[in-house]
Amino acid sequence: MAEAAVARGPFQVLVLNQISQGGLDRLPAGAYLAGKDFAAPDAVLVRSADMHKMDIPASVRAIARAGAGTNNIPVKAMSARGVPVFNAPGANANAVKELVLAGMLMAARNISPAQVFVRGLDTGAADLDKTVEEGKKSFAGFELAGQTLGVIGLGKIGCLVADAAIKLGMNVLGYDPDITVDAAWSLPAQVKRAASVNDVLKNAQFVTLHVPLLDATRHMVNADNVRLMRPEAVLLNFSREGIVDDAAVIPALDGRQLGWYVCDFPAPATLGHARVIALPHLGASTREAEENCAVMVADQLRDYLEQGNVANAVNFPSVSMPRESAWRVAIANANVPNMVGQISTAMAQAGLNIHTMVNKSRGDMAYTLLDVDSAVPDSALEAIRSIEGVLAVRYLPQ
Repeated sequence: MAEAAVARGPFQVLVLNQISQGGLDRLPAGAYLAGKDFAAPDAVLVRSADMHKMDIPASVRAIARAGAGTNNIPVKAMSARGVPVFNAPGANANAVKELVLAGMLMAARNISPAQVFVRGLDTGAADLDKTVEEGKKSFAGFELAGQTLGVIGLGKIGCLVADAAIKLGMNVLGYDPDITVDAAWSLPAQVKRAASVNDVLKNAQFVTLHVPLLDATRHMVNADNVRLMRPEAVLLNFSREGIVDDAAVIPALDGRQLGWYVCDFPAPATLGHARVIALPHLGASTREAEENCAVMVADQLRDYLEQGNVANAVNFPSVSMPRESAWRVAIANANVPNMVGQISTAMAQAGLNIHTMVNKSRGDMAYTLLDVDSAVPDSALEAIRSIEGVLAVRYLPQ
């Protein structure tokens, strides 16, 4: 039987992690139930919970991650089901930017070893002041102004980091082969363009990474190119652990090819090294970022469940169509020839007139929204479902 929004109860949203109340409040009471104990939820809200080994119910129509990365979600498997996976790009950008700046300052001013020194002082010693004055010589650092920062990945976070660094008097070198038009417009004009990752590594005293973890970016910094970095350079990784080959970092630090490795991912290979500043996944851990992420994905989830619109899905094309009819059908399908023709034929054979239609594709995935001039019978929906390559069909009468 077809889904019928007018006949169903509230949407059930399974919440796998602590989600900001500000985000949950975007799901209207009465129309939505959010909780941790639904056997057949319509959607899932998640932050860091690992969903790869989870038996995701067939009832799930969408997954929304209150953050940027989706490595904890089986995106490929969800695509095969016709299930969009939403994220919140840019919602935590300011929080990450501020932590990157903190990491740069911690490295430049040797703050971590200085704190260890202070914690080891004898508070009862008569010559405490003398010990402090003598000890501080070991922790002399340098200022950020005049240094060159290399930014690899010029999305929202990378652009904010670049802008902040320029305001601190730094020179900025940027590289992103896939920069979007929006990112290009927001990038400060003072950022110099690098030709490659290696170009950045060769020419920057600080290098910060802001790229997703993909096959193409795994071990982007490795034993072959870390040797290109300036002596005593500082490498910052607030993206994903696998972007940097940890096995390459240790010898680079020991040989002082690297001065510091600052990251948000404690790992066995680097944990405890005197020149590693590892933080416990603090990048998006601010009240503001958590609420921004939760609000963004809750709004996206609601717009998809109620209207079929798609924004910021990592596996679907972006599709938004204003309502021009009370009867709407949303179709996720493989991006193959003649799909729109077959869908249109199925509607015509059911005696239905298509009022307006939007069809977009992204890689192997395509998505179609149809507004029709009359109610859609179950037989027409089943005819569309039977088309080879159709992954999911939802009926969304207003």
